[in-house]
Amino acid sequence: MNAIKKGEKLDFTIGDVNDAYEGPAGILWEMLMGEHIHVGGEAETDIMAQKAGMNSETRVLDICSALGGPARYLARNYGSYITGLDATQKMLDEATRRTRTEGLDHLVDYRLGNALDIPFRAGTFDVVLGQDAWCYITDKERLIEEAYRVLKPGGIIVFTDWTQIGNMTDDEWVCLNTFMVFPYMETLDGYETLLLDVGFNLIEKEDLSIDFARHCSIYQNKLRNELKDSIIRMYGEELFNEIDRGLDNWVNAAQKSKVGRGRIIGRKL
Repeated sequence: MNAIKKGEKLDFTIGDVNDAYEGPAGILWEMLMGEHIHVGGEAETDIMAQKAGMNSETRVLDICSALGGPARYLARNYGSYITGLDATQKMLDEATRRTRTEGLDHLVDYRLGNALDIPFRAGTFDVVLGQDAWCYITDKERLIEEAYRVLKPGGIIVFTDWTQIGNMTDDEWVCLNTFMVFPYMETLDGYETLLLDVGFNLIEKEDLSIDFARHCSIYQNKLRNELKDSIIRMYGEELFNEIDRGLDNWVNAAQKSKVGRGRIIGRKL
């Protein structure tokens, strides 16, 4: 087995991610995972809200907010004011529509923008949130620096992400990341280092990889047993087979402890 050298990335850009989510990717991931589009759905969002101490006075920035499922959940259940930042117009438009339909637009708004150049002044937010999406970001060091900048002193960064947890061959690394349009996956220890280097105090670091492997299998079973006919009808058999192969590779990698997921919480000093 060969470990991929730290710093090596695939040549995916924000434009490639936008193309994927302007196309069928957003719809397909919602079919598999629900509108939160992250492992654990509402239960995981609730855990993060409690750990971050969110309440009706908390101002939250959700980086890579997608369809806005977590933003609406936090507004509805905690009364927090949420700003969702996402780079894909289609996802942002749908998030805005759903938020208005639910009557939550007084607590939730959305901004089109790049996580590497966050369009807000320093010290704006109490909490920066991310859920299983920062794996799409090409420069995670810059992302963490920007999160630190827009947080108030004492503010909290809380996020989950898909991670590399074991060595793999070059072919496996390329195959897994290419299927997901990830430039690369960070390790949990790598994220800790990035937070500490920027100036965060680490509060919590938790490996959630066993649960991640379980969920990968759940998504695979759902794809094959519940969604197959619908996906073939909507997008054709060729795309279904491509998704099935890609997800199967992720299931195998998760079961072999090559890929996983983690949660990290830090405080701005």
